[in-house]
Amino acid sequence: MRLFAPTLCAVLLAGAAMAAEDRITLGMVLEPPNLDPTAGAAAAIDEVVYANLFEGLTRFAPDGRIVPALAARWEVSADATRYTFHLRDGVTFHDGTAMDADDVIFTLDRARAEDSTNAQKQLFAGIERVEALDPLTVRVTLSAPDGDFPFKMAWGDAVIVASESADSLATAPIGTGPFRLARWAKGDRVDLVRNPDYWGTPPALAGATFKFISDPNAAFAAMMAGDVDAFPNFPAPETLELFEADPRFSVIVGTTEGETILAINNRQPPLDDPRVRAAIAHAIDRQDIIDGAMFGYGTPIGTHFAPHHPAYLDLTGLSAHDPDKARALLAEAGLETVKLRLALPPPAYARRGGEILAAQLRAVGIETEITNLEWAQWLEQVFRGHDFDLTIISHTEPADIGIYARPDYYFGYGDTEFAGLMERLATTAAPAERTAILHAAQRMIAEEHVNGYLFQLAKTGVADARIRGLWENAPTQANDLTGVSWAE
Repeated sequence: MRLFAPTLCAVLLAGAAMAAEDRITLGMVLEPPNLDPTAGAAAAIDEVVYANLFEGLTRFAPDGRIVPALAARWEVSADATRYTFHLRDGVTFHDGTAMDADDVIFTLDRARAEDSTNAQKQLFAGIERVEALDPLTVRVTLSAPDGDFPFKMAWGDAVIVASESADSLATAPIGTGPFRLARWAKGDRVDLVRNPDYWGTPPALAGATFKFISDPNAAFAAMMAGDVDAFPNFPAPETLELFEADPRFSVIVGTTEGETILAINNRQPPLDDPRVRAAIAHAIDRQDIIDGAMFGYGTPIGTHFAPHHPAYLDLTGLSAHDPDKARALLAEAGLETVKLRLALPPPAYARRGGEILAAQLRAVGIETEITNLEWAQWLEQVFRGHDFDLTIISHTEPADIGIYARPDYYFGYGDTEFAGLMERLATTAAPAERTAILHAAQRMIAEEHVNGYLFQLAKTGVADARIRGLWENAPTQANDLTGVSWAE
């Protein structure tokens, strides 16, 4: 694997002497555990690399549309089982090797392989065969009709990689994007520099730095001091009024795909009892959490679905705040006292929200033992190890209700009837029929109180007022720098 540190660091140092308008420094709450979006579940990976270092056949536009990326265009058969992608000519990876049909075949076969470590392996489950019609044309044959296939190929988990560098992507990412990795100073920052051989429109920025600042007070201080130019997902919403009153800054408030939930381990007693899960759900005062942890930023949700989606159902009434009902449900389940473990990852919505939630649960007779975990610990213990009772997490993948069909997923639901709904959805093209299926799916998990549904995470960002092109909304978990520039 070839590393670019000597050459790129020289470029980076030279760039430091250039005007600030050539570079940008962005703040991030969490540091990614690695830089391989095809082998990691952490949203922070895509926040650095999506559209910057790596690209897929398709991609999410800022408004959520699916648009061409490495595939200039594609055709779909009448029965939606065969997709033919026409690749762009002249695309190279950061190491100078050409990107062609063989790389697409390698990427998709690797992602769907039995030993795949892709966190969203289900995106590729419907692929039956991938073949090259010529070096720049790829045909993907599916086992069943799937009108959402271009949407699936836009996820960060589906970016195109090369066999020569795939094993080293975690620390030495080699993609086709408009930026290259210059340096990863672990625990501090990731530095990117412009890719001079990029196939598309060159970015306006000569380089970018992602600075990791987990503490909300430190994030506020860094913005005020000018140590960071923008914080797209700002962790101190209580200070946004101060930035709004300061003409040096712009406050950017939008929506995300982040369903913030109290995830419940459905595998183990007493949480395998739907009455206990319902008691937990009715103990929750969503607005209290939104006001106390997010300072009013956030939209209450009653199921795992984004309120801005056309097929959203408002099911908050199924789990309305009702402490008396919560106590009655616990009594019906034969439980006088309940003690549960509440594992909290680093984001402020989890740490602040967890304290409020613990008090709400205590009021109905459920005691919680709170453990604060670092991100790597949360991934290992909760997400992969399933060693938890409750946790608070925001699911930022777009339209990801299908995770409830996976019995091996960390909260352990995997209902067969729900899985049948997802199978029907995958083979249904008519919009009205798809909406009906999505309504049924939302209602099923809400009525069974699979998890406690809290709020849709708002995208609250702060930036230097001269910066243009930062995403207002977040149709996927990304800090796309391709359209970012400084005002002249």
